[in-house]
Amino acid sequence: MPRPRYPSLFQVNTRVYLSEHAAGLAHPATLDDIPDRALDEWVQAGFDLIWFLGVWQTGPAGRRVSKSNSEWLKEFHQILPDLRPSDICGSCFAIQDYRVHDEFGGNEALDRLRQRLGNRGLRLILDFVPNHTALDHPWVSEHPDYYVWGSKKQLAAEPHNYCRTETSEGELILAHGRDPYFAGWPDTLQLNYGNPAVRQAMNRELRRIATQCDGVRCDMAMLVLPEVFERTWGIAAEPFWPWVTKTVRDEITDFLFLAEVYWDLESMLQQQGFDYTYDKRLYDHLHEMHVPPLRKHFLTSLNFQDKLVRFLENHDEPRAAAAFSPETHRPAAIITYLAPGLRFFHQGQFEGCKIRVPVHLRRRPAEPVDHALAEFYAALLECVRVPVFREGEWRLLECRPAWDGNWTSDCFVAYSWIGKDGERSLVAVNYSDHQSQCYVVIPWIGLEGQMWQLSDRMGAVVYERSGDCLAAQGLYLDMPAWTYHVFDVHETGKHRVGGDIRITTHKTVIPWHNRGRRSWVEPNTAVTNPVWPAR
Repeated sequence: MPRPRYPSLFQVNTRVYLSEHAAGLAHPATLDDIPDRALDEWVQAGFDLIWFLGVWQTGPAGRRVSKSNSEWLKEFHQILPDLRPSDICGSCFAIQDYRVHDEFGGNEALDRLRQRLGNRGLRLILDFVPNHTALDHPWVSEHPDYYVWGSKKQLAAEPHNYCRTETSEGELILAHGRDPYFAGWPDTLQLNYGNPAVRQAMNRELRRIATQCDGVRCDMAMLVLPEVFERTWGIAAEPFWPWVTKTVRDEITDFLFLAEVYWDLESMLQQQGFDYTYDKRLYDHLHEMHVPPLRKHFLTSLNFQDKLVRFLENHDEPRAAAAFSPETHRPAAIITYLAPGLRFFHQGQFEGCKIRVPVHLRRRPAEPVDHALAEFYAALLECVRVPVFREGEWRLLECRPAWDGNWTSDCFVAYSWIGKDGERSLVAVNYSDHQSQCYVVIPWIGLEGQMWQLSDRMGAVVYERSGDCLAAQGLYLDMPAWTYHVFDVHETGKHRVGGDIRITTHKTVIPWHNRGRRSWVEPNTAVTNPVWPAR
């Protein structure tokens, strides 16, 4: 099936999902036990891509490390006060082999799941970890030259980054896989991309994976960039991604590559063959709650933004319901998921889960459902799957001061969407802790001479506005703290001279002069003694 311009992805923690599903079965759950109704629900929610995190085979070495690392154990006990040894299954990123885990039913069960997904138009995304392998990967004994070697001096100075390992060449000191800014991951060993045989071997692995799914999410994809790899390990390496993405696509044209990437290297990876790259910048700006840099981020080219993965949480980040306050969570979601790019949602996000589950665990704690938040996400998902937001043309809108000296226009984020059939939508968010006012500049042609109705998909408010006024001045907004509108915009008829501009709330027309209190200021109305927050 053709992929929409702006698809939606849902991340499933396979281990946790199957562990919970097994509670209603008389046997451990495999991928075959995922019910069709769950797949149907994902279709109804509007998802296009389902990422099953952690399906690959892990080994006993990774489990031993997870069960003995004191720092990790402390976190596990905080998350699961009733922690059991069986809850610790080892990190799903310490991969022993790229075959589906025996506990999940093996490759055959994945093939059947993929077929069921495909019958519903859903595409399967799986993990690819390019930087490292598990401690007990077969290559450790068969091809120790595939790994970065260390010295006794390095082991003594950095015991957290190196370890002694038995190989076919005897005991060697090998490096743990790592991000250069943090200590090594003690359940992994670092692959040496300076060795051409490693690039060939990983290319073969990826081509094999590509026959089992429709795309891969590449863990920490920037770590194998030549400049990053050499800076981390002092070893020169040839480019990997341009070659391997082309090799795979020569065989499977529409195979998808998603990159977890940071450090402003998103554009580089897009240029090297990735369809989508993580947008951590937007996530950070939303946390900082400072709108000008957020708006500046949206001024980058649309070709770049179309390939960004917009998210509020994933398995690495804190839960959105914990990281954002109840007031900021909703407007942050509106800004994130109604922007262009791939919309990334995470298991438990809609229910308001607050506890992030480490990838070492197969069980998560029971948490109450936030029903109000679930209703919000249900409404937002309805918006996300509307064609204008999946296929339309997006544009960031200018927000001008409502009057001289009122700086609160800087607190707005607004964009417009125009669909293929002329549908028009306008998104506006006051991303601040105070009332704010602005004029949103509407760049659409053909506004004049018509009356226009703006109906909020996320609420009951409906505005009627003169197209002449919208074209000349823009849309006036006076919005309370942390509020938002997702307007459908339609013509309602010819403009009447002296015609009434009205606000409709709960579908009841309320003329302006009959409103009980003023929270919006009518356009062209003089404002006396305006009061707005101190900067």
